[in-house]
Amino acid sequence: MKNNDKDMLNDALARNTLDDIPTPKSDAKEIVGLVKSSGRVTGYQLSDGSTVSKQEGVDLAKEGEIKGVGIAHRKDTEYLKSLPDGTENNNLNNLPSISG
Repeated sequence: MKNNDKDMLNDALARNTLDDIPTPKSDAKEIVGLVKSSGRVTGYQLSDGSTVSKQEGVDLAKEGEIKGVGIAHRKDTEYLKSLPDGTENNNLNNLPSISG
């Protein structure tokens, strides 16, 4: 299998793990950092400099206010995941962290 085919398959598999991929508005913000407390993500820093809680981030993404993310869940908790785009440096787990 060619690398491009593998990348497309990996992207499709990653997208299948998401519960929802909201359509972002034209003025949607990006997540530029993670707010962490005791090593756990508790919120997100947005491209306009604001910070929101994890749940507020999910709600904003559902409303199309955050781009480049999809919504997944673990047990009863929803959270955001990066949409696969072939670039590693913009994945949420590669973004800088700030203390919450």
